[in-house]
Amino acid sequence: MTRILIADDSQPVRRGLRTLLGRNADWEVCGEAVDGADAVEKAQELAPDLILMDFSMPQMDGVQAARKIAESRTDIPILLFTLNLSPRIVELARNAGLRGAISKSEISKLPYAILALQRGETFF
Repeated sequence: MTRILIADDSQPVRRGLRTLLGRNADWEVCGEAVDGADAVEKAQELAPDLILMDFSMPQMDGVQAARKIAESRTDIPILLFTLNLSPRIVELARNAGLRGAISKSEISKLPYAILALQRGETFF
């Protein structure tokens, strides 16, 4: 069972992701974070196997949060899942050690991205 932390400031997005991820019997949503700082705290507290991280969030953006998480938990693959995925954001994500990035408009790719990260691959 892969335990997934969802970090997104939009409650409807978190709810939709929880529903989508719940369709896979091998995935369990272990928690939700409402902003970047909350994601850092929940990553330490819940020890997820994978994190879905929005880029644009209050307190701390997803890339900043990923850097903070990686200071103590380099073993957690983080997938950036954001509305406005640009080449600049992909570069920021790669440089921060995130293992993948997809646009929210391409949600059909989400299961493939999660599976790639589970196998230790990247997904950009």
